[in-house]
Amino acid sequence: MQIAVTGSSGLVGTELVAALRADGHDVRRLVRRTPRTADEHRWDPAHHQLDPGVLADVDAVVNLAGVGIGDRRWTEQYKREVVASRGDSTTTVSSALAQAVAADPDRPRVLLSASAVGYYGDGGDRVLDETSPAGTDFLADVCVQWEQATAPAEAAGVRVAHLRTGLVLGRGGMMAKLRPLFALGLGGKLGSGRQWWPWISLRDEVDAIRFLLGADVSGPVDLTGPEPVTNAAFTDALGRVLHRPTVLPVPGFALSAVLGEFAQLGVLAGQRALPRVLLESGFTFSHGDVESALRWAVGKG
Repeated sequence: MQIAVTGSSGLVGTELVAALRADGHDVRRLVRRTPRTADEHRWDPAHHQLDPGVLADVDAVVNLAGVGIGDRRWTEQYKREVVASRGDSTTTVSSALAQAVAADPDRPRVLLSASAVGYYGDGGDRVLDETSPAGTDFLADVCVQWEQATAPAEAAGVRVAHLRTGLVLGRGGMMAKLRPLFALGLGGKLGSGRQWWPWISLRDEVDAIRFLLGADVSGPVDLTGPEPVTNAAFTDALGRVLHRPTVLPVPGFALSAVLGEFAQLGVLAGQRALPRVLLESGFTFSHGDVESALRWAVGKG
């Protein structure tokens, strides 16, 4: 397949590009800087600029672009960047795909576009899946707008799947921040620890995307492990994997003081989300429980 990838330098994108090439696909990366290699093509999502010719012969686009949700404290300016980076990139890709379809309507195409389990808001203890309604907080609103931005591609007949990803467990991202603390014996549950953390290993995240490129699946797809756990259970599992105690809980008020609004919506809230669509479509997880995923993420399994 000819596959274009946005956000290819991130945690998921880096691993995905390598895996797709190992599968024998031709991968082209969309970058916002001056291209440095033959596989890179410049685009400017902030100004909705992407040469339709770049996507003229592609079979699929995997859209992972967007500034990090938890990379910085949430000021009003940064929240606008979070929204705009996702909406602009998705609208730009979707519109360019629609133009490519108009020029060559006989080529089947697919768009796998990132979203997040934050779509559901804070679900408490309710079991959630792709049929559950959207939440009403900021992150939920971001995800709703993110998914709606694929409308041009859907209207053109492109098969579109929304990747509602959970907490990705790999050697970067969240684990890069948690592992050093836990290794020093400074890890503990966050807040009450009762909030649900819908995790997925980086390996399964990438494999699920590879699977969806060829599966007849459209609409929302939860990219989460089959057994979500509470933050307290996650903390205990990581402590066991690293052979370290986890007796230093972090109070919710302390998290709020450091992280602001993100603490309430991104750390102390949670979703007990299940990957119903993936499982019903025949996808097999390499890591079916959080401890095996953590062992793999830290190189111990």
